[in-house]
Amino acid sequence: MAFKLENIERNQKEKPSFDINSLLKKEITLFGSSFSNKKKEAFYVELSVLLQAGLTLKDALTLIEAEQTKQADKKLLTTILEDLIIGKNLSDALHQHKHFSEYEFYSLQIGERTGTLEKVFHELGIFYQRKNQQRRTIIGALSYPIIVLLTAFLAIGFMLKFVVPMFENIFKQNQTELPWLTKVIIQASDLLEDYFWVGCLLVVGIIILFRVSRKKIWYQKISSSFWLKVPFIGEFIRKVRIAQFTQAINLLTSAKIPLLNGIQLTRKMIDYYPLQIALEKVEKDILQGKSFHQSVEQLSIFDKKMSSLIKVAEETNQNETIFKRLTEQYNQEIEYKSKMISATIEPIIVLVLGAIVAVVLIAMYLPMFTLSTVIS
Repeated sequence: MAFKLENIERNQKEKPSFDINSLLKKEITLFGSSFSNKKKEAFYVELSVLLQAGLTLKDALTLIEAEQTKQADKKLLTTILEDLIIGKNLSDALHQHKHFSEYEFYSLQIGERTGTLEKVFHELGIFYQRKNQQRRTIIGALSYPIIVLLTAFLAIGFMLKFVVPMFENIFKQNQTELPWLTKVIIQASDLLEDYFWVGCLLVVGIIILFRVSRKKIWYQKISSSFWLKVPFIGEFIRKVRIAQFTQAINLLTSAKIPLLNGIQLTRKMIDYYPLQIALEKVEKDILQGKSFHQSVEQLSIFDKKMSSLIKVAEETNQNETIFKRLTEQYNQEIEYKSKMISATIEPIIVLVLGAIVAVVLIAMYLPMFTLSTVIS
């Protein structure tokens, strides 16, 4: 059964052009999306369970909407329900809201067109469960160093603001110069105080630039190239994206979608520039007569074991089984690497923080020793 891409391309062409009114009406959230990944996990898992229990999609969404306590979430689900009532598909109803990604849109569209919506809900629930677990692991590793960092800088700021100026006055009265290290710290403190708001504006400008440019090709190319070169982090990001790729292909092959169409769809589903370029090359190679594994083994973003297993899948016609196994393997590796990164980052942050605090404390105590010598 072939999956028609023309409808998807037509839907994308029919997207409205930039509208300042729609931009002004968008909900502003200071700390991320109001419909977070944790809520998405619960949303998709519950939809899967309710559909398995025999409820219709509309009844399932009505039940979930009634459970919501936050007004914003209730309003979002009410809007989706209203779109379903007037005849829209769930994928189209979700796609017009900024809370949902292209990956979700295409996954749900595939489920609707192939009658596997319940399976898609289950897969999306697992996808966000893994994503949330990785986030919890990283946050758990960083929370202690961040608390220590904030406490230390508050103490350092107090000393720089109130304690060091007292010593500076005493030294001036005794016509004695402050040690050079203390001078450097005081100058740094003065610069921070003088240009604090400039720094805040710069940070805000960088955030706005990121929000505006993150969909641009030049930004994706630069950022992905940078992160891939970062030790541990780059490999972790690559594994996460490859796991998304194998999970998407597993979903598509289980829906009996031809491999070439599956690759075309996966390229649209996963918003990661190096993988999109690689899949574009794979698509061209397949159209020229090459096999999937021959194309994959030439690209550095894919592992050698993947090309070997894809070769087995092609020879035995077991694409669904092989890609399911690959997804499980990559997710196990991601879980291990996320724990390893968190275990590595914590001591590094503590060491760097300890070095900064030590330098500042030495700069604070040096005037005391010098002052005792002057008084003697």
